[in-house]
Amino acid sequence: MTKQLKANLSLLFITIIWGSSFILTKNSLNHLPTYNFLAIRFIISSFISIIIFRKKLISVDAPTIKYGILTGLVLFAGYAFQTVGLNYTTASKSGFITGFSVVIVPVFSAFLLKSKPTKPAIIGVIFAIIGLGFLTLDSNISLNIGDLYTLICALAFALHIISISKFTVKCDSINLAVIQIFVVGILSLLFSFVLEKPTIPTGINIWINIVILAVLATTIAFLIQTTMQKYTTATHTALILSAEPVFSAFFAFLIAGEMLPSGGILGSALILSGMLISELDWNNILHYLKNRELFISIANNLKNQAITTKSGR
Repeated sequence: MTKQLKANLSLLFITIIWGSSFILTKNSLNHLPTYNFLAIRFIISSFISIIIFRKKLISVDAPTIKYGILTGLVLFAGYAFQTVGLNYTTASKSGFITGFSVVIVPVFSAFLLKSKPTKPAIIGVIFAIIGLGFLTLDSNISLNIGDLYTLICALAFALHIISISKFTVKCDSINLAVIQIFVVGILSLLFSFVLEKPTIPTGINIWINIVILAVLATTIAFLIQTTMQKYTTATHTALILSAEPVFSAFFAFLIAGEMLPSGGILGSALILSGMLISELDWNNILHYLKNRELFISIANNLKNQAITTKSGR
């Protein structure tokens, strides 16, 4: 198994985790203000990360701190707009619109990273765009204020994917991940004190949601993304993460009974098809098919020769 394949499978794993996070976040927002919730989630994740990687963090250098702060700022913008938007839209629809970052990343990559996407990746993006359209837009092709906030979040997450691809090869990936998580936690706490009245939740269910989000969807997920994304491209990362809406819809239905729109199944199939098209090694497939055709041709020739020889006897 190649490093890129391992990286892509790891990213698919965190895509499933993030797909489940939408409904857990929406349920949490029924009990906590937006930034209050984000502060608790990311500060818990920061403490866990710092405790686990304290020895590695001692040797952190200035460039890693700088890159961690930059990616943390972008990540905070993405989560802030996404979480605010969840107050006004459904968990499944938020997941669909967040997936729109798959459209933005190849464009940003071409300009910022000078990375031209491959033809299969372009085809995969087109499939994902059409799929997201089926999943996101209603019969009136309209967006509410929550959808608009989530569109801004998709832009921020696209920039985050690009920044991780650019910075993770320049510094220690784990330190980069821990610093960006810490930055999001501190900014969320500051915004909560300025704009809200921070509280500590008391219900057991809300704490279960927060712990799951802090451990799985934050600590583990961002450590995996930051360490594995160096082995794949930003466009491939975005295409894999485009499956997040599919999983968000699945978990929203499983946990809260939210139903997909009429075009949801078709949209999901198109997104998954786009991922498959972009991830398959078409050179090897074409090579296999050519060899198979050659083998069949040789076998047929030998068969015809055997028949001719038999007839001659």
